[in-house]
Order: sequence, then C-alpha cells, then structure tokens
Amino acid sequence: MNRRVFATTIAAAAISLIAMPAVHAEPKVGAPAPAFTATDSNGKTVSLGDFKGKTVVLEWTNDGCPYVRKHYNAGNMQALQKKWTEQGVVWLSVISSPPGEQGFADAARANSLTTDRKAAPTAVLLDPKQEVAKAYGAMVTPHMYIIKPDGTLAYAGAIDDKPTARAADIQGATNYVDNALTELKAGKPVSTTNTRAYGCVVKYPS
Repeated sequence: MNRRVFATTIAAAAISLIAMPAVHAEPKVGAPAPAFTATDSNGKTVSLGDFKGKTVVLEWTNDGCPYVRKHYNAGNMQALQKKWTEQGVVWLSVISSPPGEQGFADAARANSLTTDRKAAPTAVLLDPKQEVAKAYGAMVTPHMYIIKPDGTLAYAGAIDDKPTARAADIQGATNYVDNALTELKAGKPVSTTNTRAYGCVVKYPS
C-alpha cells in the first residue's frame, strides 16, 4: 500500500469513527438492567419497575428492516410473543427510530402495525428520542434483551444464530431467546448469555 492510499484509508477510518453514535455501553449480563420510563402506543407510561418479579423481554423493532420482516413475515416473532406472554412473560417491543428515519412510528401507526402483523407484545414502547435504546446500547433491529424477575439482565444479543434476512433460515436455527426463556422457566441458568446481534442499524443522531 503506497503512502497516499494508506493516508486515505486512515482518514476514512477516522471519519467513520467520528460518525459513530455516542451510545452507552451495553449493560452486563448479571448486572441490574437499566431502569427506564417510556410511553407506550396507547399513551400509558411504562417503567421497568412496573414489572418487578416478572421476566421481561425487550425487542427492538423497525418494520422496514428486512431482518425484522424475516421474523414477522414468517410469523416467528409473533409466535414467540404469544408463547411467552401466555406464560406470564412481559414482552415489550421498542421502536427507537427517530422521525424521518426508517421504522419511525407514532402511536396510531404502531398500533396499526401490531394489528396488521397480528403481533402480541405486552406493549409497544415509543422511544423516538432513543433514551431507552441508549440505556441498553441497542444497536440493531432486532436487538433482544431478557431481564430476570430479580431485575438483572439474563441475555443480550441476537434472536437466533442465523444472521440473514432469509425467512427460510428460521427453520433449524438456534433461537437464543426461546432457549433462554425456557431455561429461566425451568429454574436453570441461561447457557448462552451474550451473542452478537444482527439486523438494521438503529439510526442515532451524530
């Protein structure tokens, strides 16, 4: 590599680093999950503290993202929501797309999406100022977190081990979220606590 190419490469890397969003570090598994308060799509104020003693799932979502569509178009995300909310798990879908960005939804649109997709979360949280996303270090959609009844973080990362947008890859995939919830229900420690999340980047202001 000659000096000019090397300098150009270094400059591009520097610009890329400068442009990266200033996001809080992802909380550590085993540590207390960050507290939050947000408004849901029905205008209700929702806080993590409201669900003390319950298992909570946080699912970052963006309906325009092909990785999110993979799981919703195939009915995979809805099936997980229904399976676990019926067993007392609190499932919170979080929309952190700001106005003007892909996936932004006001309350009416968020409720329409829930109906149209036949989704079954406990609530949809609207986070256009990205306060909840920053607290958790959410970087992509879908980014998944599981919080134990004692308020500690049990899992953070991808929904499964197939980082593609192909619905056909759902079959045969290891679903980290389903596995972790199954282990927690059985009183067992979560065997896989951290994975690398995949999906569409959450657009934070520079």
